[in-house]
Parts: sequence; structure tokens; C-alpha cells
Amino acid sequence: MEPGARDIFVEANGLRHHLIGRGNPGNPVVIMIHGLAGQAHTFDVAAARLAAHCHVYCLDVRGRGESEWGPPNGYHTDNYVADLEAVRSALGIRTFALVGTSMGGIITMNYAPQHPECVTRVVINDIGPEIDPRGLARIGEYVAHAPEAFPDMKAVVRYYRENYAPMVEHLPDDQVESFARWNVRKNDTGVYVWKMDPAIRTFSAQQPPKLDPWDAVRRISCPALILRGANSDVLAPETAQRMVTEMPNARLAVVAGVGHAPVLTEPDAIEALDTFLTAT
Repeated sequence: MEPGARDIFVEANGLRHHLIGRGNPGNPVVIMIHGLAGQAHTFDVAAARLAAHCHVYCLDVRGRGESEWGPPNGYHTDNYVADLEAVRSALGIRTFALVGTSMGGIITMNYAPQHPECVTRVVINDIGPEIDPRGLARIGEYVAHAPEAFPDMKAVVRYYRENYAPMVEHLPDDQVESFARWNVRKNDTGVYVWKMDPAIRTFSAQQPPKLDPWDAVRRISCPALILRGANSDVLAPETAQRMVTEMPNARLAVVAGVGHAPVLTEPDAIEALDTFLTAT
């Protein structure tokens, strides 16, 4: 990792969770949460930028990255929300801004209305209370049918180029490799395997959260930034606009030239994040 980044492990909600910390502990806290098949390093570039004026934590959601795997039936939104609250308490954080991409955005939309006293601002990155069926089918296909192993990193990068094109097609190979390499590890036979519990790919544990999705976002009273990739097949334009209309204090920013989901290094995303997170 880059200088100044630090690994943090906490016991929370019965599991050992991993976070990457960056920035001055005296600055406003930001917690960033990745998507379904991601991990904390997804935000390396974005978090390093934000660390200039924020104290940033990037969380490995249970079963991913360096966080402990949980029971196979425990990979669902309400558990992720409980994990986040337990992590917050373990770290001694009182208030923070919450940035969630895709699944991380779903966690954000469910955490914020249940813990309004803790959340100062939310960023919901390319996800909403309703998910476009086209994107849902595409993600389900590549998550459920991913290869179990890869012979080398070139094969890993090729997989990401082919299956995460809306997210990474605008990035050079070295950035795609940096994005992808934290998702795999070399096992004792010399091949690269996923750093994610296989149970997550079965979708067997999926269960709806206890909050109705639209009721949840209507209850988010703090300032909210909704990011939408201009080419997204997950967050439809009409859903994003409805969120702005029905949420008490929300604004929308569209990230040009990218689909699901912005990696938060695009110029439009950088400008929107910097303006939103530093607003007084």
C-alpha cells in the first residue's frame, strides 16, 4: 500500500473485520464501502485523494478481502448494517460520512435511516431502491459463474476487462491490474484464487432487508449525493431522479463516460465528491 495507509483489524458482530485507514485522525471521518464482489482496495486512489482533508476508512465487508468469512446464510443487508454499526463502535467513531458503491450503497441506504445520529452525509454510488433488471442480470451472471482460479495475473486482468467493462474500460491496464490484484491471492499450487467466500456467489443467503427500500431513502435526513454513471445499466435515470425528488436533502451528479459503477477517480466524480464532502 501507499505510504500513510494502514491496516486495521477489529472484532465486531462476532467476526474479525479489516479496514484500511488513511489521513489525519483529527479530520472528519469518511467510511467507504465497496460493491458485491469488491474489497477495500477498490477505493485506493479515491481514498488517498480524500485523505488530504478527511480521515478515511475503507472496509472489507464480511467474507471479502482480509475480513473473516461468516456463516454461509449470513451474507445479507441487515447483517452488513449490523457489522458496520459494530465496527463504528469498536473504532470509537461518533459521526462520519458514508460512501457506498453498489452493494455498499444498499448498505448505506439501510444504515443511515437506522442510525441518523451517526451519519453526517451519504454518497450513494450508482445504486437505488430499484435496480434495473438489465444490470442485475449482468452482475448475477458474472458473479455466479466466475472461474475458480487463474493461471496468472494477466488472466485476472483479462477477466476484469471482459466482465467489469462498464467500470474499468476507461482505465489503463496498470490501473485495472491494481484494481484487480487485491481480489485474488496466489495459493500453494501457484494459481490465483478469489479472496472471497464462495458462498457469496451462490446468492443462497439473499433476503430482503427489514426496511422497505423507498421508505429507507425517504428517511435519510442528512445531505445525500447520488452518483450515477451516465451509461449505467443498474441505476436508471428515472430512479435517480425519483430519489432526488423523494429524499429530503439529495442532489444528483452524473459521471460522464462510465457505466456501473464509477470508481470515483473520474473527473466528474472527483469534483462532486470534493465539493460535497468539504461543504459546511
